[in-house]
Amino acid sequence: MFQGALFDWDGTVVDTKAAHEESWMRLAREENLYLTPEIFRLSFGCMNSVIIPDAFKWTSDPARIKKLSDRKEILYRQIVAGESAEKLALPGAVRLIRELKNAGIPCAVGSSAPRANIEQIVGTLGIADCFTTLITAECVSRGKPDPEVFLKGASAIGVEAKNCVVLEDAVHGVEAGKAGGMKTVAILTSNPRKSFIGLADLVVNNLAEVSIDDLRGLWK
Repeated sequence: MFQGALFDWDGTVVDTKAAHEESWMRLAREENLYLTPEIFRLSFGCMNSVIIPDAFKWTSDPARIKKLSDRKEILYRQIVAGESAEKLALPGAVRLIRELKNAGIPCAVGSSAPRANIEQIVGTLGIADCFTTLITAECVSRGKPDPEVFLKGASAIGVEAKNCVVLEDAVHGVEAGKAGGMKTVAILTSNPRKSFIGLADLVVNNLAEVSIDDLRGLWK
């Protein structure tokens, strides 16, 4: 039965893809590194520790990876600073999160983003009190599609994984939820519907199309 909700962040709750792309592009210009929009799109949703050496092929040196990653996130937070809640929030996300809180259903964030990024926008959206915990890049050693981030989220809210639903926009994120034994909802903000056929339990354009009853219905 439905007892807990685990939300991915970027592309699920907030529309930050453009800000992430711009921050990576600014970093590439600063460091005179090669990057195209196409390469960025293939990496979106992955951890920086994977993006920099594997997707961008910039460096495999751990110290250099960390330096580049830290700088990228500083640039990102500068870009989104001062953005309004209306501009950042994706349709239906804040409404659904608040309804879950009011219904007594615990929620957590499970994201590959750094904690500081999420905390900055959670405050802007006014939903910090709706999440029991934020499971972020600092909390895990393995990125999606490994289920570690969602299993830790389920444990933190005190709900068995089989009774949790994962809400995600990335294929790897939905795969992570399924690998953890959870129900999954795919949001079509980053990938076409065909990407989730046979994978997600429910596919929607955005969270405005999702109700608590819809989530409960995943167990029927």
